[in-house]
This record gives sequence, C-alpha cells and structure tokens, in this order.
Amino acid sequence: MRLFGPQENHLKLVAERFDLKIESRGSKVVVTSLGDDENAVDMACQVLSQLYGMIRAGKRVHPQDVDLACRVLDREPDANIGQVFRKDVSAGSPKRGIVPKTLNQRAYLEAIRKRDLTFGVGPAGTGKTYLAVAMAVGSLLRREVKRIVLTRPAVEAGEKLGFLPGDLIEKINPYLRPLYDALHDMLDFEKVQEYMETGIIEVAPLAFMRGRTLNDAFIILDEAQNTTPEQMKMFLTRLGFGSRAVVTGDVTQIDLPRHDTSGMLHALEVLKDVKGIETVIFDEQDVIRHPLVGRIVKAYDSHDSEE
Repeated sequence: MRLFGPQENHLKLVAERFDLKIESRGSKVVVTSLGDDENAVDMACQVLSQLYGMIRAGKRVHPQDVDLACRVLDREPDANIGQVFRKDVSAGSPKRGIVPKTLNQRAYLEAIRKRDLTFGVGPAGTGKTYLAVAMAVGSLLRREVKRIVLTRPAVEAGEKLGFLPGDLIEKINPYLRPLYDALHDMLDFEKVQEYMETGIIEVAPLAFMRGRTLNDAFIILDEAQNTTPEQMKMFLTRLGFGSRAVVTGDVTQIDLPRHDTSGMLHALEVLKDVKGIETVIFDEQDVIRHPLVGRIVKAYDSHDSEE
C-alpha cells in the first residue's frame, strides 16, 4: 500500500509518465504499454522495484519521490535511486527546506555552492530562480554573506511601462513579483520586511545596479535573457569580494526588440572558457510544475524546431 500510494496515486504517476496502463491485482502489478516506447514497461518496473526496496529499508515514499525516481531513471536507466535519494543536497531556511527534484537541479545547487558565478538556463518551471533564492537565504542565515541582492531587467512584454499607473517603483514592482514570492516562501513575512527595511535584502531593477560594487553579497539576476550585452557586462562587473552571483534565464523567451542581442546569449559565448564559472542547462524534463507544463514546453520546442 505504501508503494501504490493513497488511491494508487503513485501507480497513476508512473503510468502517466511512461504512457502505460498499470493495474494492481492484490500484491501483483500488471504493466501494459500504451505507446511506442519499447523500454517503457521495463522502466516502470525498474521504478517500482527500486521504490519497493527503499520502502522495505524504511524510507517513506511521497508523490514527489515517485516523480523524481521516474525522471532519474528516464534519463539514466542504470541509476540507483537509493543512492540518489541518499545524496540529497538541501537548501533554504528553517521555514522551508528545499531539496532538488531532478539531477540538473542537484547539479545546479552544487554549482552554486562551488562557484562564484553560476548560469542557470532553461524553460519556465525548472526552479532556476526559486532554488537560487533558497541558496541565497540559506547563505544569509548561515552568515556566509551579509546581504542578498535580487534584480531583474524591467523589459516590457506587450505593455509599455508608461501606461501603468503609479511612480517608477510602482511601475516596476510587477516585474519583481516572482522574486518577492520566492522570498516569502523561504522566510516569514515580517522577517522579509525587516530585512528589506534594513537593506539586508534588496529587490531592485537592473538599472539600479550601475556604478555599485557589491561585497559579501549573494546576487541573483533573474530573466537575464532580457538584458543587453552592455547591461550583462555591467551586472557581472558588480561582483565584489566575498560575493557570489547566479544568473538565470530562458533564452527561448526573449522580449527584447527583434534585432537586439540577448546579453545572456552573448555572455554564455564570451565566458564559456572562463575559470570559476559554471553553466547548468535545464530542459523540459526538469519542469516541476503541473505535468502539463512539461508537455507544453516540449510541444513548443518541437514546433519551433520545425519552422
């Protein structure tokens, strides 16, 4: 029952992931392929067998564990799920512990720990920004840094800033909302307000970074695909002593004018051989939102490649 999950939800997750029909008959499971993948049945049996072994060893299995097992074995059929689970790299705060859900997320967290500059590149829902904020909060609470700086370029995606009501700060706040959301997931609302009032946490548009040197800080540039090469260079040269930076973006969703070059694409090319920098590339298999989001991303990628 612990393997199958409440109302056999774990079996349903595996069946949907590999396009299968899975029926339980007492203590037995019958797996039937519904698609063209010849390895799907073997993959599902491998997932269920390894999870069953973990349960017998005393591990509690949750739906996210089933999803992670499917993702790992889909990408690395010979992987030992038990070893993957034992290598959990946690991040975050006392309010919310964050554990990577995919191999690329794990590599991303390890890169942020080891490198002074990390690029996270991939589609929406892969946890690029969320995990970076979790690492920033963890670093702040462990006193590895003295402050967190979160920034995004304020690039319009269809609606001009001038038509929005309010002063400049009120106009740019919608662009910074995802960063606030991630912060409030990690810390109590009162603590976030206290840190922002004292300057320990700063959330600001990229234009506000010009001319500054940021020491002992954890700096995150989000939506970096919408920077120009000049803005990206300006941001990267803000890094001071005792600081680390994470740059995140989705190069398939660039909102710059058609003929402008993305600063993120430019930086990935210019800095590809520079020591101390690591790039982690996410794909649709790393999407942690509703399973439909992963299929939407994959469908758009397929459509774009055919044009």
